[in-house]
Amino acid sequence: MRIERKFQELSEKGRAALVTYITAGDPSLELTPDIVFRLEKSGADIIELGVPFSDPMADGPAIQLASERALNSGTTLHGVLDAVRKIRKHSEIPLLLFGYYNPFFAYGLKKLATDASEAGVDGILSVDLPPEEAEEFKIHTDDKGLNLVFLLAPNSTVERINLVAEYASGFVYLVSVTGVTGERPNLDYSLEPIIDEIRKHIRLPVGVGFGVSTPSQASKIAKLADAVIVGSALVRIIEKNGDNKVSLLSKIGEFVSGLSKACDKEGINHRGRKVN
Repeated sequence: MRIERKFQELSEKGRAALVTYITAGDPSLELTPDIVFRLEKSGADIIELGVPFSDPMADGPAIQLASERALNSGTTLHGVLDAVRKIRKHSEIPLLLFGYYNPFFAYGLKKLATDASEAGVDGILSVDLPPEEAEEFKIHTDDKGLNLVFLLAPNSTVERINLVAEYASGFVYLVSVTGVTGERPNLDYSLEPIIDEIRKHIRLPVGVGFGVSTPSQASKIAKLADAVIVGSALVRIIEKNGDNKVSLLSKIGEFVSGLSKACDKEGINHRGRKVN
């Protein structure tokens, strides 16, 4: 599987994965593959393709507006999968569908797993699907070899961590703060205790997201976790430059290159601990 191979490859290089989020269809579905190609060229290791939804309750203003723009341009889940097919003609970068359960359920869970796998998707993260209710979806994703990624929070209990351990594959997404997505000038870097606790119960890489927007923040997260996840800051670049393809791709490349350089662990092993 591409996600597992990517984490293994980066672990051997002493790097955290850079996971970047974009909303598919923003500014257009036609441009989405080109954005992915530029992300990969600039150092992104895994791409989260956001499936636009009319009620993105876990997202802050930037991604809410991106979903609105994508929906207004006619983006559908079928269209997102078509974009994945176009990406797969030129790239093997790991791709994760990131969205809400309602569109997935309306599409049909079995059909989604089948179509996503055939298109070249590697995993799915449904923000509002708790592990207690994920068994049916997991049957279908497992059958098609898709990873099912779940969220954990800084205040997640051991019981919740153990429950996610039963269902998660690929990696675990730890949100850095309680609340919605969005850039934050200051992050709480006291995440080591919860990351250590997660690693006691889940033998998967741990990625940290929600609020990461600068190379400095990425560097600090890279020393603790196995992946740095960046979304809203990138979505804002797309918002500001979406009407000019050349400028958009240039700005994306510059931003992501800086983040990628910050993901070297510099004396930190792949479990996030200092090497003596």
